[in-house]
Amino acid sequence: MDWPRTIRANLRHYQREYNTIIPETRIGFGRKGSALKDIILCVDQSGSMAGSVVYSSILAATMASIRAVKTYLVVFDTAIVDLTPQLNDPVEVLFGTQLGGGTDIAQALAYCQGLMQRPADTVFVLISDLIEGGDNGKFLARAQQIARSGATAVCLLALDDRGTPCFDRNNAAAFASFGIPAFATTPDQFP
Repeated sequence: MDWPRTIRANLRHYQREYNTIIPETRIGFGRKGSALKDIILCVDQSGSMAGSVVYSSILAATMASIRAVKTYLVVFDTAIVDLTPQLNDPVEVLFGTQLGGGTDIAQALAYCQGLMQRPADTVFVLISDLIEGGDNGKFLARAQQIARSGATAVCLLALDDRGTPCFDRNNAAAFASFGIPAFATTPDQFP
């Protein structure tokens, strides 16, 4: 916020009884260039993650409207779908997800690693129960690579009203050993 310019622009809105200016026009310091942070939401859309997929889609569409961040939304089961181009339309995002199928988390993490152009300025959020249907060793190796890249990584085991997950405890423990917190949360607690 550019306070001197904001005050000057709003002097006509001075309120004597409150001894203050009501800023109807706010002037900020315009930023040129790229977003401050990249946020990658990587969402498991297997059947057990139904509530999390809905909340994740809404959250991604909301974050995409914030100019200071570049938001990516990747959903997966055994296939990967990058819904980033649809983030300006939350309804399209919700209908772009299909629940069910197996889970290949390693493949999804590999795709998301390709999106990480600035790892130190990237927040990677994996929303999954960590139940890997593919090669578990490859999956954990990918997670460790993301942790070592300098990206901030978090794993949400559930993002729903209950915030109670059913998850692979061994994989969650491995994530913790990589420095990636793994926990469940409600949408209100997520921020």
